[in-house]
Amino acid sequence: MEPEPEVAVALSREAHQRLRVTVLTIDDETVGQPSRLPGWTIGHVLTHIARNADGHTRRLEGALNGIEVARYPGGPDQRDGEIKAGAERTARQLYEDVDETAKRLEATWELSMAAGWPNAHLVATDRFPTTGSPLRRLREVEVHHVDLGLGYEVTDWPDAYVEWELPVALARLPARLANPKDAQRLLGWLTGRSPNLDGIELPPWM
Repeated sequence: MEPEPEVAVALSREAHQRLRVTVLTIDDETVGQPSRLPGWTIGHVLTHIARNADGHTRRLEGALNGIEVARYPGGPDQRDGEIKAGAERTARQLYEDVDETAKRLEATWELSMAAGWPNAHLVATDRFPTTGSPLRRLREVEVHHVDLGLGYEVTDWPDAYVEWELPVALARLPARLANPKDAQRLLGWLTGRSPNLDGIELPPWM
């Protein structure tokens, strides 16, 4: 069950504010340090979070005008290129980018709510209607906030987010196994028949 988009908007606003508090603590040296995502620095993660906000805003603005617009019109190449291009900026530039893009997205959510989320069926390259934007944005911010490795941990995730995400993540778990033969051991652990998950590999969700 997904929460109403208005509820997800409120949760995302809170997540944005928690992220701002963290990003304000970093300096230019920290930006280039490795994040918890393979091959990505903290600068890469912050740039991704900002460009993700732009993508949601882009799609929602299109829907408000009755136009189907993808979050990343240039596809994966655009996404990857923008992240690479912005990763080495200063800490202040990254903070301003994360802050300003979040504010623009929040303002677009307000317009969408006031208009009754028009043209929600225009999914472009996504698999969810526009009403699902706030919740997917919440996931991005919560997960990648942890990926920064700057003190925000999974135990800090709000209960409302975990209540939605945990069943979704469990449903996807079999398909994410690096070795399909680990399915038996995973099921054994979930049913209390196997003591641990040692050796079971799950690629990181990006």
